[in-house]
Amino acid sequence: MRWRASMAEPNEATRCGFVALIGAPNAGKSTLLNQLVGAKVSIVSRKVQTTRTQVRGIALTGQTQIIFVDTPGIFAPKRRLDRAMVTSAWGGATDADLIGVLIDVGRFDHEENTALLEKLVQLKQPKFLILNKIDTIPKEKLLAITTAVNEQSKFEATFMVAALTGYGVKDILGWLETRMKPGPWLYPEDQISDAPLRFLAAEITREKIFERLHDELPYRSTVETESWQQRPDGSVRIEQTIYVEREGQRKIVLGEGGQTIKAIGQKARVEIAEAAEAKVHLFLFVKVRENWSDDPERYREMGLDFPKS
Repeated sequence: MRWRASMAEPNEATRCGFVALIGAPNAGKSTLLNQLVGAKVSIVSRKVQTTRTQVRGIALTGQTQIIFVDTPGIFAPKRRLDRAMVTSAWGGATDADLIGVLIDVGRFDHEENTALLEKLVQLKQPKFLILNKIDTIPKEKLLAITTAVNEQSKFEATFMVAALTGYGVKDILGWLETRMKPGPWLYPEDQISDAPLRFLAAEITREKIFERLHDELPYRSTVETESWQQRPDGSVRIEQTIYVEREGQRKIVLGEGGQTIKAIGQKARVEIAEAAEAKVHLFLFVKVRENWSDDPERYREMGLDFPKS
């Protein structure tokens, strides 16, 4: 039986704390989170606003347990779903011990980053800056950006990373190891996320849909794990429903002769099996649910509060 860190007594030897990762859409938060944890706990897509709710990833470095909170990208909300996501992002930030502000250096002067930096002054928690995708611009420009951003807000430290390759990630972990408060770990040492496997499985399938249909399928589609059955041979039978808003979208997901959904299912099954550490039998269904983004039940499934107006 593994030692469960959550049962340890508070002492100076162990440290633990929460770190929120915030930033504009597509800044690279999910990619960075996966690198920090050393495993996939949050889906990644070039489609903006892929992360819809807070996703926690748990990293260990020395005797320190760090619970990272990957939040939805912060942007100017226009729809109900947008408002719920932005509220979730700021909620994740206000509940954390430290806030990591992630900025894509190629877009540092965009208005969404300007608005983000302006609102940071309202948050009392200590903050540190993470400049991402530093391998995409010249060094001279990077130094100018570092100076400009630090003049706009107060940061305890600045890190330069390339989240896609993992460059600079160890520096962040090393610094955070000393910044977390002494205390017992909150999760078992072998746990990498607090998300249920059912949720992660649905997110993996949603990622594969985005990868396959990025330019064809509108942003408002979602996936729910309807059934998760453990079979006598140790394998898992999973049924998931992909919800879209129009019949035409359903046909796009299915593809000619069902080839598109078959390809999506094959890729999703491989990653879900890896996460579940078991053989997976995945069955996907596509249903039309008009205006699902105005249905409170769908928000509860995603872990979001339903905006009243």
